[in-house]
Amino acid sequence: MTHDSALERLRGGAEPRNHDARTIAALTANPGCARRGIMDAAGVDKDAVARVLGFPAPFGQSQFAITRGNAFEAQVKADGCAELLTLLRDGLGLDVPEVAYDDLEVVAGNEGRELRHARTRRLLKRALSSGEGTLFDHPLLRLDIAGQPAYLEPDVIAFQLGGRFHIVEIKSFAVIDGQAEPEQVAAAARQSAVYVLALRRLLGELGEPAERVSHEVFLVCPENFSNRPSATRLDVRPQLAVVERQLARLTRVEQIVGDLPDDLTFELEAEELPDAVRTVEARYAPECMASCEMAFFCRDEARACGGTGVLGKAVRDDLGGVDSIGTALALADGSLDPSPDLAETAERLRTAARLRRESLTA
Repeated sequence: MTHDSALERLRGGAEPRNHDARTIAALTANPGCARRGIMDAAGVDKDAVARVLGFPAPFGQSQFAITRGNAFEAQVKADGCAELLTLLRDGLGLDVPEVAYDDLEVVAGNEGRELRHARTRRLLKRALSSGEGTLFDHPLLRLDIAGQPAYLEPDVIAFQLGGRFHIVEIKSFAVIDGQAEPEQVAAAARQSAVYVLALRRLLGELGEPAERVSHEVFLVCPENFSNRPSATRLDVRPQLAVVERQLARLTRVEQIVGDLPDDLTFELEAEELPDAVRTVEARYAPECMASCEMAFFCRDEARACGGTGVLGKAVRDDLGGVDSIGTALALADGSLDPSPDLAETAERLRTAARLRRESLTA
């Protein structure tokens, strides 16, 4: 069986779910999780799987927030992004020349990903050779995720300014008195870093240096309690470094698939779905609750088996290979002799247990 057919079997014949910047940013937060890695690489609908298993995750925006966001984006992009250009020129004082505008959401009546990506690549190459500033609305980028190509359909604009491409990220959360919710800004920075990386990879394929894509992103949000847009500069170098490092660490999907049973499938109607999911090892941590649709199922599984993951990544890493809470407690009280590779960990656990007893006695 070929690699692609194996991934199709894992999906149960369903159409693959496409990655977006949010899912890629979340994926990089836990690169050691084989379960998420294989399900995302195969394009499995994790939200649907979690609901069938009885552990739905409360992810996603409300319909009101989606409608508001779409309306704000349409306002900023209206008339060939005229308001955006005014904002960049007047609000940020940028010397933006007259530009051409290209909407890549549909190409000749076709919404196919390969065609849209090919046109994005072609127009970027033309912009690089001509040196003209060009706005791209809904460019389609591609990024390799664990050995598999993932197409990104960002609601962003990439444009060339001073010989460099930039990303403009449009969000509907408000900036009030010059301040926005830190968590929302951080999420926007992570997503923007994914776009920057994908655009840099594309330019690399065209023989251009990565520095032709700026690490400085322009974040456009409503100002105060109005729909009037404001723009701020956002340096995503820290997030970009994390994304690049974590993607490099992701286990190759070919290695995971090779170790799985030949008949394994995540088909929603299959009676063996719970067992099929458990076949692939998870690496649960409490942080997964904010980013993965399978988190509630994996948490229940980790609690049932007494895994150290429920204590958090920091504790699990400090335990250095001790996967069970019961094993950690036995090493701490001396009722279990450690193997040579766990001798140092056992000593730290016994020291911690002794300090705890002394503090309780005091």
